[in-house]
Amino acid sequence: MIEPSDILGLDLGGFRFADDEPLAGQVGVVVAYAIRHRDGVFLFDTGFGFGNAALDAYYRVDARRIGDALADVGLTTSDITTVANCHLHVDHAGQNGAFPGVPIYVQPVEWQLAHETEHTILDWIDAPDTDYQQVAGDHEPIDGITVVATPGHTAGHQSLAVRTTAGLVLLTGQAVYSAGEWRGETVAREGRSRAPDPAAYDRSVDRLRALDPAIARFAHDRFLWARSAGQNAGPCYPS
Repeated sequence: MIEPSDILGLDLGGFRFADDEPLAGQVGVVVAYAIRHRDGVFLFDTGFGFGNAALDAYYRVDARRIGDALADVGLTTSDITTVANCHLHVDHAGQNGAFPGVPIYVQPVEWQLAHETEHTILDWIDAPDTDYQQVAGDHEPIDGITVVATPGHTAGHQSLAVRTTAGLVLLTGQAVYSAGEWRGETVAREGRSRAPDPAAYDRSVDRLRALDPAIARFAHDRFLWARSAGQNAGPCYPS
């Protein structure tokens, strides 16, 4: 079974909220996760891509290469055997092209949004030799790692539930924005305020809570939540 220490937070840099957004000027972080298991390494999210000047200027992006982030934890891109994106926005799927031929799991509705609306940057999504696997709803692509459909932030958002020796670990993606939001702090409700479907967002949060995780980790918060502590338990990667 997977150990909690096999779930590795990856520092993929950050950005500043644009001047026309509620959190204007505040810094956001981007966190991905590599999960070591007996058959390989599962990667959850790939961060911002590179080379889009308009996006970089709007969000003042300070992105890191996924290969560098993996090297921080002793891995390389060639170690990755499976990828899933919580959704296909630019800060979560921008470096999918670093994994040619590796299966990338996505909800069909998310794929449709990416290709029929101004949802993302398609040059990054449709990089050469990307191998998308469109699977609707919940499924278990790897023993012990379950994709959980959590629509709200986007219609095709998905999270991960990882069975470990210490209990269930949730990788919420952006279904929950931060540890503060998970704890129910009103001032931390940034995720819901930006959701196109707040009701769906609430249902997904309730669904994740009902799973009663031992640990929850987030795509835009360096800090994790642990049930044993009842609060932030510390950073998920070294600063």
